[in-house]
Amino acid sequence: MDIATLLGMVAAFGIVVAAIMMGGTLGQFIDIPSVFIVIGGGLSATLIRFTIGGIFGAIITGGKVAFGGKGSNHRDMIEKITELADVARKSGPLGLENVDVDDPVLAKGVQFIADGYEPNFIRESMERERDLYIERLQEGKRFYKQLGDAAPAFGMIGTLVGLVQMLAAMDDPSAIGPAMAIALLTTLYGALISNVICIPIVDKLDSKLDGEDLNQTLIIDGIMQIRDNKSPNLIREMLLAYLPEKSRAEFEEEAA
Repeated sequence: MDIATLLGMVAAFGIVVAAIMMGGTLGQFIDIPSVFIVIGGGLSATLIRFTIGGIFGAIITGGKVAFGGKGSNHRDMIEKITELADVARKSGPLGLENVDVDDPVLAKGVQFIADGYEPNFIRESMERERDLYIERLQEGKRFYKQLGDAAPAFGMIGTLVGLVQMLAAMDDPSAIGPAMAIALLTTLYGALISNVICIPIVDKLDSKLDGEDLNQTLIIDGIMQIRDNKSPNLIREMLLAYLPEKSRAEFEEEAA
């Protein structure tokens, strides 16, 4: 699990709650009508932009990647592909079946080689799966972005609703307090949902999308080179081009 995402959210909410407790009680900041307006309204407006099946897939996929494990380690992947190339060079394609491969995408590519599929079929299949996977991640990112836009908007709508209710009840002092609570708390809820949950998840998905795209492209090129029975050293040098110059230099120093 990506502890940074969870830790950041817990810390942000914790700071807000601590500030509230220093000056009052938490119950003063809980208002059910405000929750309905911001969360219910935000989700409803977001739902308009998706299909029912698409929205659940977007929530699950986006959340899984944002809160999932560590990002792909491209240097470890290059080492693993080089190891596989060495096995294929010494034992042939069938020798790859005896190698443990943790990454599911790399494992599928290795199985394609062991089964003797044609290079064009391997590349087209793996590129199609990569593109569909990235598309699902982008859909998850789009969901959280839309919710992040809708929550503050409905916070403002709730503020207007509360102000109207407050102005309509100026002759009844007992009704002014609840109306004012809706007016102010909806803005607070919308800001928290957008800035503590949605926008950070969108940014996290952005960074992980780039990493996943690079990682799968690296795997596809490595698998194709193994399929062509290229030298392990040649494959390593080719794949190192995917790394930034600094990481490439560190990799070469460690290898030396």
